[in-house]
Amino acid sequence: MSQIKLISRASRVLSGAAVRSELTLGEAVSAQPQRNHTSVRTMASQRKTLTIETLNPCIKTLEYAVRGPLVIRAGEIEEELEKGVKKPFKKVIKANIGDAHAMGQQPITFIRQVLACVVNPELIETAKFPADVKQKAKAILAACGGNSVGSYTMSLGIELIRRHVAEYIEKRDGHPSNWQNVVLTGGASNGIKNCLQLLCNQVDGKNSGVLIPIPQYPLYSASLAEYGLGQVGYYLDEDKNWALDLDELERAFVEGSKQYAVRALVVINPGNPTGQVLTRKNIEDIIKFAQKHSLFVFADEVYQYNIYAEDSKFFSFKKVMTEMGKPYSEVELASFMSISKGYMGECGLRGGWMELVNMDPDVQANLYKAISAMLCPTTVGQTAVDCVARPPQPGEPSYCLWIKERTAVLDSLNSRAKMIVETFNNMEGFTCNIVQGAMYAFPRIELPPKAIEAAKAANKKPDVFYAFKLLEETGICIVPGSGFGQRPGTFHFRTTILPQPDVLQEMLDVFKTFHANFTKQYS
Repeated sequence: MSQIKLISRASRVLSGAAVRSELTLGEAVSAQPQRNHTSVRTMASQRKTLTIETLNPCIKTLEYAVRGPLVIRAGEIEEELEKGVKKPFKKVIKANIGDAHAMGQQPITFIRQVLACVVNPELIETAKFPADVKQKAKAILAACGGNSVGSYTMSLGIELIRRHVAEYIEKRDGHPSNWQNVVLTGGASNGIKNCLQLLCNQVDGKNSGVLIPIPQYPLYSASLAEYGLGQVGYYLDEDKNWALDLDELERAFVEGSKQYAVRALVVINPGNPTGQVLTRKNIEDIIKFAQKHSLFVFADEVYQYNIYAEDSKFFSFKKVMTEMGKPYSEVELASFMSISKGYMGECGLRGGWMELVNMDPDVQANLYKAISAMLCPTTVGQTAVDCVARPPQPGEPSYCLWIKERTAVLDSLNSRAKMIVETFNNMEGFTCNIVQGAMYAFPRIELPPKAIEAAKAANKKPDVFYAFKLLEETGICIVPGSGFGQRPGTFHFRTTILPQPDVLQEMLDVFKTFHANFTKQYS
């Protein structure tokens, strides 16, 4: 169902409710004295201040494919199954979003024990939790007003935890990190949006534009639309395992500069939805490009733990540009990390951080001012961030279980990444690049001409048509490639590798049968 149709249907439902309300009110008033009729008529004729015509046009433009019409329909199907409606399947498999715990991943014990203690401090004295869990909980509570996670914190986050994040970055990169440049956020998304807002201005008579990868994570296209910023897409090279090509970056910059003042560059590494991991050489080339064109770099590095390919390694943008020396070490950068991904998968806690590098001090002061207007990220999210930034160390009571659980999660994701690529590459009409990292595969699919004609007749994009057929006939929910962007004339979809191994195998077997039937139907 298209976004417009959804809005239209919602409008009809609301309008119907309003009519029923007015009729009920009118019936009640009919027995009242005449003097009340004037006020009733005034109420009934009240015009809406906000209508679809007067709504912020940027909000109407905004789309977010990961939670779009397919996901809404998947929810409806789940309700239908609960009511006993007969379907050719028994459950919906939501492979559309990177929500690890929803797909059966178990929480990390250390994180949850610390959370339990800060939320219910009595457990520090009564529970049989390891000593390092209790020690961390006490330290975090001591940093909270009134020794309670129910209090506000500083807008930029608890200082103790910001210092621990800076230590984590120093250990990761081998270079200093100033804790005052670290901001705790409600997930990486909040930090990214905070920084994008800084660009909402005209330069030389042009609106600001931002270079984003195609395919891209819809947070970026949605946020740019929301803020009225220009989207300047650069295509990743699918034939080279989604590598970032400098010639393509130059093409996009030149083309985008005709309409916008291109001021920033977004890089997602490891990639979402594409699953690639950039080489150090590729990162160096990107930094040189950013320096050449005075671009602010958004380094989306939330999947830095999710590296699977044996010849792949994560390098942070900050580490690489620092080691390149001047002038490259002076590039403006914001890097982002989250507790929602990695081995943690704590999506609902909404925790993360950003580190600001080489930002103009006056700009940074104004950013901090804007962040202060939003009060603070959640204290439980900040607590989980501290567990990631300073996890158990060798010799501490929680270390053995923590490393065992962490390794099990990442090893399982590694095997599932290989399973999904192998299956898709053995299906007729599919090609799928190796999943080097992150949590997704983005296979390319060849659709028969008759299927493309049927999609046109149904007023749907071909990949959307395919995804809806898949959902209705199998209960498998994926996201069409058009929601992320793709080269014209190509069709893809994104699926997570997060379903647990038995569910993933079941999903792939059903997918294989569906695709064979679909191809036969439209051949």
